[in-house]
Amino acid sequence: MTVGSIELLATCSFGLEALVARELGDLGYKQQVVENGKVTFTADLSAICRSNLWLRTADRVRLKVGEFKATTFDELFEQTKALPWPDIMPLNAAFPVDGKSVRSTLFSVSDSQAIVKKAIVESMKNRYQASWFKEDGPLYRVEVSILRDIATLTIDTSGAGLHKRGYRQSGSGAPLRETLAAALVLLARWQPGITLLDPFCGSGTIPIEAALIGHNIAPGMNRNFAAEEWPTIPKYLWHEARRETHDLPGSNKRLDLGGTDINPAAIKNARINAAEAGVEDLIHFQVKPLSELSSKKKYGKVICNPPYGERLGTQKEVAELYRQMGKFHEKLDTWSWYVLTAHEDFERLFGRKASKRRKLYNGNIQVHYYQYFGNN
Repeated sequence: MTVGSIELLATCSFGLEALVARELGDLGYKQQVVENGKVTFTADLSAICRSNLWLRTADRVRLKVGEFKATTFDELFEQTKALPWPDIMPLNAAFPVDGKSVRSTLFSVSDSQAIVKKAIVESMKNRYQASWFKEDGPLYRVEVSILRDIATLTIDTSGAGLHKRGYRQSGSGAPLRETLAAALVLLARWQPGITLLDPFCGSGTIPIEAALIGHNIAPGMNRNFAAEEWPTIPKYLWHEARRETHDLPGSNKRLDLGGTDINPAAIKNARINAAEAGVEDLIHFQVKPLSELSSKKKYGKVICNPPYGERLGTQKEVAELYRQMGKFHEKLDTWSWYVLTAHEDFERLFGRKASKRRKLYNGNIQVHYYQYFGNN
């Protein structure tokens, strides 16, 4: 693999594409194509390192190997075989193949995976003059994605999803993903000088992500990535990218971040997670029910992911909780409120229409981000 121009895909949850594009632009990658669930961008080899370390709202960074139309397995095989796999993968590479197909003639995912695997093996045979491959080396997880007969072949550079920052050692049963938590903070246009409160903080993900944003801490600086083991990426590029995460100036502003929860175990976990993230001194966690929600600050932002009431027997409790939230909104009516929930009747229970709402996905659950604009 050369150090010239390459194409990368930053994949993400539906609804977050504009945020990912903005993040890539801030990193200096302006050549972009934004589509549903992904942003394709053109960059140099160092972008694999920098985007994995810095992207807060993307799920993965994938290297695009090729794209072509394929309506038969012969076409899929021959065009896959023609791609420069040996320029990217060494002789001992492990290259499992994942797949998906949407509205395409080649609808069998398992057959497409097998064809792509066979084609890559044939391509590698020609270069390395080998009849079989041990696949006991670094991981190059390939994906064949066929959408409306257009096959896109990519390799995952991230390994574990980018939501796995490495700090969340403890959590609740259904924790909010770190990437979505960061997105909620960014969509709320929170800035370091503004008070932020999460009254349902659970394992602390929203205030922790805000702390990382507020002090310009790279979310991936404490974890490893699949592409770090690739011999085709010079080690100095990773060293330079990691040094950048330490050298770039952070914010000197004091952060006013708070997280409360009625569950003492959740607060204990939140403190552990904040310590693992290195931001325990930046957040005040406290065991407190919603009924005691208060602040001496006239302005601030409430950003939260309250219970949705998916479990049987909790709908009434959740409805009452949302009504209670509406009452406290009246006490903090100069504040802006940002609430993520799948509950279809949230606005009525809360007692007012949102200033704006945005459709997002929390895992496979469709949710709405209700935004109530205050005076900040």
